[in-house]
Amino acid sequence: MDGVDDPAELVPPRRPATMSRLLTLCVLNALIGAGFARGADVDYARDVRPIFAEKCGSCHGVLKQEAGLRLDAGSLIRSGGDSGAAIGRTVEGSLIWQRVTAAEGAERMPPEESGKPLTAEQLGVLRRWIEAGAPFPADEEVAASPRDHWAYQRPQRSAVPLIAGASGENPIDAFVAERQHASGVAPFSETDRVTLLRRVTLDLTGLPPTREELRAFLADESPTAYETVVDRLLASPRYAERWARHWMDVWRYSDWDGYGKELRGSQRHMWRWRDWIVESLDADKPYDRMIEEMLAADELSPGDEDALRATGFLARHHYSLNRDLWLDSAVEHTFKAFQGVTINCNKCHDHKYDPLPQTDYYAVRAIFEPYKVRIDRLPGIADTTQDGLTRAYDAEPETPTFLFARGNEKHPDKDHPLAPAVPEVLGGAFAPDPIELPLTAWFPDLRPHVVEEKLAEARSAVTAAEAELATAEASLATATDAERAALESRVRLASEQRDAATAALESIEARLAADRAKVAEPADPRAGALATVAAQAERRSNRAAAQFAAATAEQELAAAQGAVKEDDAKTKEAVTAAEKKLAEARTKLDEATTALALTDANYTAFGTQYPRKSTGRRLALARWIAARENPLTARVAVNHIWLRHFGSALVPETFDFGLRSPRPQLQSLLDWLAVEFMDAGWQMKPIHRLIVTSQAYRRTSTGEASVVSANAAIDPENLQYWRANTLRLDAEVVRDSVLAVGGTLDTARSGPDIDYDEGEKVLRRSLYFRHAYEKQMRMLTLFDAASPNECYRRTTSIVPQQALALANSVLVVEQARKLAGTLSADASNADDAAFITGGFETVLSRPPSSQELTACTEYLAAERNRLADSSQFTVFDAGPAIDTPASADPAQRARENLVHVLMNHTDFVTRR
Repeated sequence: MDGVDDPAELVPPRRPATMSRLLTLCVLNALIGAGFARGADVDYARDVRPIFAEKCGSCHGVLKQEAGLRLDAGSLIRSGGDSGAAIGRTVEGSLIWQRVTAAEGAERMPPEESGKPLTAEQLGVLRRWIEAGAPFPADEEVAASPRDHWAYQRPQRSAVPLIAGASGENPIDAFVAERQHASGVAPFSETDRVTLLRRVTLDLTGLPPTREELRAFLADESPTAYETVVDRLLASPRYAERWARHWMDVWRYSDWDGYGKELRGSQRHMWRWRDWIVESLDADKPYDRMIEEMLAADELSPGDEDALRATGFLARHHYSLNRDLWLDSAVEHTFKAFQGVTINCNKCHDHKYDPLPQTDYYAVRAIFEPYKVRIDRLPGIADTTQDGLTRAYDAEPETPTFLFARGNEKHPDKDHPLAPAVPEVLGGAFAPDPIELPLTAWFPDLRPHVVEEKLAEARSAVTAAEAELATAEASLATATDAERAALESRVRLASEQRDAATAALESIEARLAADRAKVAEPADPRAGALATVAAQAERRSNRAAAQFAAATAEQELAAAQGAVKEDDAKTKEAVTAAEKKLAEARTKLDEATTALALTDANYTAFGTQYPRKSTGRRLALARWIAARENPLTARVAVNHIWLRHFGSALVPETFDFGLRSPRPQLQSLLDWLAVEFMDAGWQMKPIHRLIVTSQAYRRTSTGEASVVSANAAIDPENLQYWRANTLRLDAEVVRDSVLAVGGTLDTARSGPDIDYDEGEKVLRRSLYFRHAYEKQMRMLTLFDAASPNECYRRTTSIVPQQALALANSVLVVEQARKLAGTLSADASNADDAAFITGGFETVLSRPPSSQELTACTEYLAAERNRLADSSQFTVFDAGPAIDTPASADPAQRARENLVHVLMNHTDFVTRR
């Protein structure tokens, strides 16, 4: 840019002064002449249309045409609006140029209240486009109505093209070849088998292939060797763990977060939802069923605890500090994740780009309005803060939903409550039907294991109290005169405790019987009488508990009085506190005694009861999303899968398939895959297999310079997949690969989230570590782990800390030493060449080149000599402890260092 770091910085973000604006334009013209003009020719679809979509679409698009002007298609730009033609004979004579370069005020477009002005780079693109005659594709699609948008139409299975020279075995290749043939792009050939094995193994399992797998594949000369590998990988448990992490990105998985032990965001025990995701992918559960369970398992399968785990998707949106933000999250990310619709953009007003009125947002909110989250008790665990089943349920079915004026929760329109509905533009049937829930869903404490555990706990208390009383009475029987007073008090207190425990057990049994009679089907005629018995038993239990509390308080007061010291104020304060406690206990005892005279049938239920019906709204939403008639669901899912195999998506904005997403170049392929996905029962594994066995997936990432240059001139962003994209491994794959090649990866599955601070010590896959807003493993964040707040597609950074992490991490150092020891222990690796080859094949999944072999052999010899003289060593007293010490043998330590170097190789963190 001829010395300009960021042209955007030349344009002040708000209300620039006229002189500043003029200076900007002067600099801009210099830039255009000196730099921009030397760039590649401006492409309307790639360079110009996105500018108009970003800066002008909300006022001059298919939804709205201020001044009669549309800027969402080249022909419409040329046609102009009420003020005349937008494009003139010269740049300066073009009305559109005059408006976007105008000083502040009414003339400037976009208006200051609508957004920032065009950047210097964007203005340069626009100038060159106008100078070139403002060309646009003759066949450019012009939407007559926003409802005609390509993504709002149901996907159709097009006939597979027949292209000369293209592989006819995989439909993906036919569609890709059709586009490449039309544009003149020449695809690269298939990559070598070594690279292909590493690529597909990393993509499907998140782990590199083992040395044995590499050699077995290279030795297999059958024509279906690769397909056999693919089938093995898809059947591996590691596949489900790898792809669970991908979908956890999309579904915003987060363990609970908060301050200290205070829960604020998400929920406790979210790992059960994570395990459900893994198990569902392992079983290749249909995606439509997964959607239904995540949004409404409590309505679809209310008695299925395995399925209820899926509603962790809803629990994840929980936010304790603001219910409106909780529901905002549920609305926004349900539609982004499953529909690719930015419905959050019409919370405050009608959507600026898509045909979504503000009422649509609140109609969808009404679907979620009743739901809340609870934690059900699991067998053997009474304390649900320690463990439990986190699940959604409809808690307040009658709660109305109001539209917030300008999205402000302080200004609800209470005169016009909104009914639950889905966006009309997407069509389909949405018909909620209230659902009668089974007893165990709305009265979970009547489940057999809860009943038995509560009774067992009460019986245990009686047994313990009786044992204490027997011990006290035995001690009293042999007591001396000096011991008698204290033991008599102990016996009296133990007797009161036994009576309280016995009364509590009787109360529990009576209330349980009454509740069972009350909910019996058909009605139990004893219900009224049992309710009276339960009420009386509870009052007796309350009185016995109050008596025990008063007796305890009396003994505590006596002990405090006996410990008083005249010169010790604290002992006197203790007496005062004990007197207050006794007074309160006696008051409660009096109240409990008085209550014994009551005759009503009011008692405390055996456990918490929830609404007996669920609204059915979320199940209706789930079925609407998962219906074949929905134009978006299958497309969005297939697009996510494609992105994670190729590194680029067929529709770049994975969460926005609205009008700002133009028809993708390979829409026919996207739609064919979407229909294939649905026709295959919404199962993902067949789609994975189809993708990774295509020639498009198997291409090499490198080619002849002349071919690269020619293709890049036509398709610089590789949108036609003429080569493989080189990708940096995801954070979890980097760490897991370190453990895998070191031979220490713990492949245990499922279980509670592991403390993120244990990432250097606990050798489980990264998937199983705690991941929340302020609880993330440092190594993973360095390598761009998913943000728990939103991560529909990951970004990749290159920062020095990544190299430092691989060089200095205790985990990496230890795994390098362990691998070196394993390789050296194998007699076949006795000589350096064999060891080096083993290191390369294990760490980098390939043999060394001749140059690499020579360089590594020379390194080992030099390193051995250097390490042999220990007097040259510098001992570090600081730093973390390493459980695996360096070898004392110079030759072995040299090998350890070489393996460590290989773990720092670019190829180790790269998928080619």
